Amino acid sequence: MLFINLIIFVATLFILNAIFRRSQKLGMTVFIALLLGLASGALLQQFSDKPILDTTLDWINLVGNGYVRLLQMIVMPLVFVSILSAVTRLNQAGALGKISFSVLSVLLITTAISAAIGIAMVYLFDLSAEGLVAGEREIAAQARVEGRVEQVSNLSIPAMLLSFIPRNPFAELTGANPTSIISTVIFAALLGVAALSLRKENEELGERIAQGVDSLNKLIMRLVRFVIRLTPYGVFALMIKMAATSKWADIINLGNFIVASYLAIILMFIVHGLLLALSGINPFNYFKQTLPTLSFAFTSRSSAATIPLNIETQTNKLGVNPTIANFSATFGATIGQNGCAGIYPAMLAAMIAPTVGIDPFSMEYILTLILIVAISSFGIAGVGGGATFAAIVVLSTLNLPLALVGLLISIEPLIDMGRTALNVNGAMVSGTLSNKWLKTN
Repeated sequence: MLFINLIIFVATLFILNAIFRRSQKLGMTVFIALLLGLASGALLQQFSDKPILDTTLDWINLVGNGYVRLLQMIVMPLVFVSILSAVTRLNQAGALGKISFSVLSVLLITTAISAAIGIAMVYLFDLSAEGLVAGEREIAAQARVEGRVEQVSNLSIPAMLLSFIPRNPFAELTGANPTSIISTVIFAALLGVAALSLRKENEELGERIAQGVDSLNKLIMRLVRFVIRLTPYGVFALMIKMAATSKWADIINLGNFIVASYLAIILMFIVHGLLLALSGINPFNYFKQTLPTLSFAFTSRSSAATIPLNIETQTNKLGVNPTIANFSATFGATIGQNGCAGIYPAMLAAMIAPTVGIDPFSMEYILTLILIVAISSFGIAGVGGGATFAAIVVLSTLNLPLALVGLLISIEPLIDMGRTALNVNGAMVSGTLSNKWLKTN
């Protein structure tokens, strides 16, 4: 049975390769891979006993996790070299301030909007933390959550901001800290500013430096394109694992929360589309161009691993200035995540509030919650850990119990897929809007 499963898997990879070669449309091939992976995973779970299923997934993970690792491999070199290259090509260092302000403003404002939508879904679906039953996995998850609280209990905005400044840029390039991506951006930007200063003093030397950096950037981008061509196969394998390991009973039991979460995610995608339309950008064309990147974000559940695809899509498909694309992709992977740091913690806070005698739909509570979510979405980069840490920070700030974070662990992977796609889309929207507003092209 194992041999047959693997033969079918390899044959499907060849079919996907043939589809891509014939159509030359990456987005369509990725979407087909996603659907085939979902169907294949469901069939594997239905017709394979557990030992065969586990062994099959171990082999399939060579493709899925291997692809994710390839993307993770190029994230830090790509962030460093592309930011450095973009800054050395700027006419003046002052443009960095405008770009950073524009990108961060979009990320934080959209996170506040996503929090409001999350609260509205709790009201619309009448969701509450009361009555949820903790199973063995949920109890274990609660213990892990309580262990993580210590990591954020002493978190302050000054401490978080200080953590962004790299003490050892070479260590940051290895991804040693939760804030390594932002620290690398800062180091690369400062190095670029130094190159601009040198060019003012010695134009010939400055131009040689810029040409060298540009050559290195082209080399890295060529590597990125090689890896991106593997996206359909990676998405297919990752989707098989998701579908084959999902517990459908848990999904049914917490169906209302899943439906409410995905409705909130869809509404936030619509908000993104409206913001694009109001700025004179065709949202339908935008989503058509970004589909492969969003599909990978959906299946991989990793905003950081999606950075190379994010930058490639913005620069080559959406026509965004490379500097803006690099800043929005890297900032958006750690700051102002609309799904993980916006919708999710807002929904949990609104669901838990009634258990401690708070009206979650009073105007005072809603405004306070939205403000805390927006601020904490900036601080999450200081601790890492995505949606779980975002929820811990928000709930701790509001003095709410943290049990619900563990109670929802059984359906966490399913919802996290949509949240990650929304996070990545928020980053791309911030870059696209900033590019339009700042008129860089």
